[in-house]
Amino acid sequence: MINLYYYHQNRLVKTSADEHLEDIQLDELLWVDLFSASEAEKTAIEKALGIELFTEQESEEIESSSKYAEDAHEIGINLNFLHREKGSGIYEQEAVSFILRKKTLITQRNFKFKTFFDTEKKLFSLRPRSGADVLLYLFEVRIDVDADLIEHITEQISQISRTLTRKDALNEDILLKITSLQETTITIRENIVEKQRILSSILKSDFFPKDNIEKIRIMIKDVSSLLDHTSFNFERLEFLQNTFLGLVDMEQNRVIKIFTVVTVVFMPPTLIASMYGMNFHFMPELDEVWGYPFAILLMVLSSALTLLFFKRKNWL
Repeated sequence: MINLYYYHQNRLVKTSADEHLEDIQLDELLWVDLFSASEAEKTAIEKALGIELFTEQESEEIESSSKYAEDAHEIGINLNFLHREKGSGIYEQEAVSFILRKKTLITQRNFKFKTFFDTEKKLFSLRPRSGADVLLYLFEVRIDVDADLIEHITEQISQISRTLTRKDALNEDILLKITSLQETTITIRENIVEKQRILSSILKSDFFPKDNIEKIRIMIKDVSSLLDHTSFNFERLEFLQNTFLGLVDMEQNRVIKIFTVVTVVFMPPTLIASMYGMNFHFMPELDEVWGYPFAILLMVLSSALTLLFFKRKNWL
């Protein structure tokens, strides 16, 4: 599917019909958005605009040199946009490519991002002058979306922090959740660092009007603040992980302490029972009527004195 945004009689128009491409004055073409485009649609765009679109492999390259490329005619950008799967809460990355040639922006994507929908609404209210403006609008909206993702992670971290205050919270699921959030935070941070590098390159590019420089600098500051927030979240997660492990250690120590106390308490009665279990001929208490109650009383008394000693030492 191809979405075209262009000016007609000084009015911004959107059409999804690729057959109208030949009727549009290319100088008026503002934005070409290829969403899950077929090979035939890609070929038509390449022929009409005289460009070469990114292949799927090129869009997914991880090298820094593949993320941003600029020559005398165009700028090529490859980025990954994060999105959260509904229900599962899992964060996935989808490749998005940008080509800025003259006054036209061409985007390639295979996922229906809310970023593009919000940018479209922004276009009709702000009426951009060129594809460079559209690209900056996309980055502005995307930074806001990333901020929302970080805010969602922060809320999840706060929930875990509140959960750890409960006595029944020490289970494997909490630790797995913390680990998952750490991985997600790292992914978000890497994603934002990519945008920071791209914006820094854009700041030095001649494709963007000089009056956009201040806007780009503000966006770079916003991205830097998001990086600070992700670092803070990661520190909080490390703290929660250490707290969880510390609480587990305390719980294990408490259990071991209980077993230790029980073992020590029963040691004196065991010793007494062992003494009276010896097969010596001369043991006066064996012939006495009070011998058995005396042995039982002695064992109970030895356990009670041991417990009292532990209590006075504040070991219980």
